[in-house]
Amino acid sequence: MSTQPPRTRLMLVTPPVLDPGAISFRLMQAFAGGDVAAVLLRLAPGDERSLTERVKALAPSVQAQNVALVVEASAQVASRGGADGVHITEGIEAIAEARSSLRQERIIGVGGLRSRHDAMDAGEAGVDYVMFGEPRPDGSLPPLPAVVERASWWAEIFETPCIAYAPDAASVPALVETGAEFLALGEWLFGDDVDIRAAVGAADAAITEFAARKGTR
Repeated sequence: MSTQPPRTRLMLVTPPVLDPGAISFRLMQAFAGGDVAAVLLRLAPGDERSLTERVKALAPSVQAQNVALVVEASAQVASRGGADGVHITEGIEAIAEARSSLRQERIIGVGGLRSRHDAMDAGEAGVDYVMFGEPRPDGSLPPLPAVVERASWWAEIFETPCIAYAPDAASVPALVETGAEFLALGEWLFGDDVDIRAAVGAADAAITEFAARKGTR
């Protein structure tokens, strides 16, 4: 029996979405590039009904590709929109609230973690993943070495999966080396000047190369 850790998989993090049709086309291009496990859907501002309708419009096409759709929104929007889960950035207190309103099989992930202690509290609260390195509320990014250190520490010690957020293509190799279960490709992936299929393929190739060196299947 193999004792090697599972191969890192990709999550795609969208820019704030207003037009589900446009982002759906780009996602289908991305899925053709490599092994994508999940999409973290970020939504442009709107009322709860309009947000829910955007999730409803996008969920079937994503899920038809065997890709999970996680929404950075309220638990109600995620549930009513048919998403597979919710991504929480409002703090530890919001985890229990989300768990009480979502069925047990839905994913609850957490980001916006400011310290190791916050991450451990989230793990103890029973989340399905923790994310390190995503943009702060003001749009700034934590330093890449700090993200590498945090993801490496978590992946080595804890069973709860972690996601390392890649702010650009150049950061992908270093984050793959952390052994994080998932690598999140940020909204840079959706830029007009980016060949999204090729970029996903390059990230997938970096994962494959690392897995080969480690003997991961």
